[in-house]
Amino acid sequence: MLIPDDYALFKSKGISAEQISEQLNSFQRGFPFLEIIHAAEPGKGIKIFDENELEASLQNWNEFLKTDAGILKFVPASGAASRMFKDLFEFLDGDVDTPVKPAEIKFFEEISHFAFYEELNDTCLKNNGQSISELIAAKKFKVVVANLLLNTGLNYGALPKGLLRFHTYADAKRTPMQEHLVEGALYANNNGQVNLHFTVSTEHRALFEKHLDSCLQTYEKQYKCRFNVSFSEQKPSTDTVAADAANQPFRENGQIIFRPGGHGALIENLNDLEADIIFIKNIDNVVPDSLKTPTITYKKALAGYLTGLRKTIFGYLQELENASVSAERLKTIEAFCRNELNNTRPGIDKLSQDELREYLFGKLNRPVRVCGMVKNTGEPGGGPFITVNQDGTTSPQILESSQIDLANPTEKAKMMQSTHFNPVDLVCSVKNYQGKKFDLLKYVDKNTGFISSKSKNGKELKALELPGLWNGAMSNWNTVFVEVPIETFNPVKTVNDLLRPQHQ
Repeated sequence: MLIPDDYALFKSKGISAEQISEQLNSFQRGFPFLEIIHAAEPGKGIKIFDENELEASLQNWNEFLKTDAGILKFVPASGAASRMFKDLFEFLDGDVDTPVKPAEIKFFEEISHFAFYEELNDTCLKNNGQSISELIAAKKFKVVVANLLLNTGLNYGALPKGLLRFHTYADAKRTPMQEHLVEGALYANNNGQVNLHFTVSTEHRALFEKHLDSCLQTYEKQYKCRFNVSFSEQKPSTDTVAADAANQPFRENGQIIFRPGGHGALIENLNDLEADIIFIKNIDNVVPDSLKTPTITYKKALAGYLTGLRKTIFGYLQELENASVSAERLKTIEAFCRNELNNTRPGIDKLSQDELREYLFGKLNRPVRVCGMVKNTGEPGGGPFITVNQDGTTSPQILESSQIDLANPTEKAKMMQSTHFNPVDLVCSVKNYQGKKFDLLKYVDKNTGFISSKSKNGKELKALELPGLWNGAMSNWNTVFVEVPIETFNPVKTVNDLLRPQHQ
């Protein structure tokens, strides 16, 4: 089914014909659901810090910050803001000139509370000779929306979330990118150095770099540190082939269509970075300074708990290098795997001493992540679960609902029992006990991808998403779940979310 031009396209993207074949086979066979043991919950897969543990974890992190270890804050920031403005785009394109839907009405009623209000007002005056209030009084609502969303105005409908004005301060407005700089200074400042990495889309990279240049000196002066900021883009080699209804390559004008592989592609970007400890948090989950205390406290606590775990794991690995390690010590290490990492293996008591030592070494010698989890205040769905791995062992995994067989009443019931969800609040250890960086690509479960159905020009199109960054891409890491306060999770999914008290 392939022609010579196809191979030239594959080569330009850095994708092999074997990868294409594997992806097309995935469309044919689909992806298996994961078997759930139970939803993780407090005391059964989710740790809740008591006061002493919280203080000890904070102390661990403060001590770690005195070392010369590499600390990095990793922020996926390629997401466009267009979905934030879905209601406003529909209003702009609709037949009705006056707001009718609740979201539209709320936007105009409280428009002066947005951090971008003054800039939008100036744009309306420049483009139309009238202020926002004058345009609203004249019922020219669509003119206001056009000035906000379109490239004749602020172009917010085409910009990435990271560059929108989110928060208002007495002397400035801040974008999510700027809030992440401040966060980094407050919990990842290592001897005056703060390292951040943003993954951005190719078309927006220059805008991010320009925005950074405009504010970097101000924040370095304010927080008395040096920011080392880098950027990367999703690699073309992580794009996935689209398929038609017959699971053959989807073509347009004779050329195979590729699509971005989803956030799971970013494991490649993460793997390219040099660091010991990496924080991961989404671009839109930020709050103003007045509400940062819980976020800063728990980021430090998660990191401190991770460094404590890591220290213990490294010590055990050094012991396990010795073939003569005692049966008593093996028993202690196995209990740590079971109780602290929630890793279990059926029939482990039947292993010989050598087999047990080899098993424990293999389980411990891998990347580690501590994942903050918040209480579920809405409908249960994806989040923290204890699942069965391909080798028969069980371990904690972050699942999306698409990975769960919802047609199976038993599996659906397990999902509905979930008490927490994943806010994307991770701290990762990516070097081994000898100080060498893990190859993170070796710890991806390729059987955890996802297929979605879409249409293009009236034809059915199947899209293939790679294993998600915090789902299957980290499937074979050691994972620990820790409850964090709901106050640490304040995403902005719609523009009106910026009107919530957490963003004012």
